[in-house]
Amino acid sequence: MSKDSPALLTVRNAAARLGVTPRTLKYYEERGLVSPTRSEGRYRLYDEEDLKRFGRILRLRSLGFSLHGITEMLKRPLEAVGGTHRYSNESLLQIRDAIAQQVDALDARIEAMRRELKEAQRLRAELSPDLDYLERRLAGENAETLLEQRRSARAKAGSTNTPPLAKRPRKAGDSTPGESTPGEST
Repeated sequence: MSKDSPALLTVRNAAARLGVTPRTLKYYEERGLVSPTRSEGRYRLYDEEDLKRFGRILRLRSLGFSLHGITEMLKRPLEAVGGTHRYSNESLLQIRDAIAQQVDALDARIEAMRRELKEAQRLRAELSPDLDYLERRLAGENAETLLEQRRSARAKAGSTNTPPLAKRPRKAGDSTPGESTPGEST
């Protein structure tokens, strides 16, 4: 290594310098927050810029920022303001807009999942009586008695809770769902 090339640290040395575990550095790399160079033997090597970036990540994490928020923040440079480095208002607006877009996308996903959950619960409620009937039949209960119980339960519930049956021409020997034709036992 020449005197002009920057010093490169192994993951262990970089972690010791930052006061974190090597696993922490690897985790941030897995999340795409840092991309160290690799040696010929594929070992991670960190330079001073990597360490500064890790320093920013660790400071932001200590302030309670999420990794998704930090990812957006790392896309924008800090500017010198009054002897410190801060984000410009323009950068803050860009970070806010990017995070707001993520929140909006997550809200849409949550709403879609709620609709899907509601549909799954409706379908489960629809199938549960069918499963109960089949389990009771397999346990040896009388088909006619069970079918009569289903008719009674359906009549009690009224037609408001059940969707209308699809209309199709009935053929001789057809039965409605839940009914058996003469001589047939479900």
